[in-house]
Amino acid sequence: MGKQLFSFEVFPPKKTMGVETVYKTLDNLRELKPDFISVTYGAGGSANCETTLDIVKRIKTVCGVKAVAHMPCLYMSKAKAQDMLEKLRKDEVYDILALRGDRIPDAEPAGDFKYASDLISFIKEFDAKQNDGKQFNIFGACYPEKHPESPDVISDIQNLKIKVDSGASHLVTQLFFDNSVFYRFVERARLGGINVPIEAGIMPVINSKQIRHMTEICGTYLPEKFTKIMSRFEDNPEALRDAGIAYAVDQIVDLVTQGVQGIHLYTMNNAYVAQRINEAVRSLFN
Repeated sequence: MGKQLFSFEVFPPKKTMGVETVYKTLDNLRELKPDFISVTYGAGGSANCETTLDIVKRIKTVCGVKAVAHMPCLYMSKAKAQDMLEKLRKDEVYDILALRGDRIPDAEPAGDFKYASDLISFIKEFDAKQNDGKQFNIFGACYPEKHPESPDVISDIQNLKIKVDSGASHLVTQLFFDNSVFYRFVERARLGGINVPIEAGIMPVINSKQIRHMTEICGTYLPEKFTKIMSRFEDNPEALRDAGIAYAVDQIVDLVTQGVQGIHLYTMNNAYVAQRINEAVRSLFN
């Protein structure tokens, strides 16, 4: 078995907050020595890419950690995509998480990319035109409980296989709260001919509003154990935070024990929570 990865995700701040708030979080996360830190493109993929580019550059140059830039394509033209690729190359950031991205209400897609696989093919074509031998390493996203828009799990795996065949060499899952869901998904993926590393996405839930929002977007299954924790402690923020951390740690211990290829921690820009989880599980990784 190869090295089990432990990575983090952060997101750009809201327009009302300065980017320095994320930099402070990164200063703490760098001390935990993650294998990489990914940076989202903003809520719904609607944010300007410049902030994402600034943050990934900071992760690479100041933090000394591998940076992965999210690149959602549904509302991105080919010209905009090429501009982002050129800027990433200029900053010597060669890792991208290629996404379709969430649909934005009342916003019309650009029309150049319908699926993440279309963007991956575009990146591969872009690479082929370069003459320095440097190419992007492309990550892809996946849903253990199938994409909300997929008609069934078989179609979902078939579409995921297209994404991998297009050039995604590493997959990161959406959040889940029942590890058996993840194990069944990995089994389906392997049976479907998907053999790239699959990293499990874990989100420590520290407030009830957060979980309601995420389950509405993703349709995530909530086990009885989890819902009881939420209902028992939802009016006690400190207890809910600690229970959420403990639940995430329990998930990670089981996943690492079962040989998961990596854990991708959705930090929600909360360095304290990441530090607590890191302290509890870091010694488990090979």
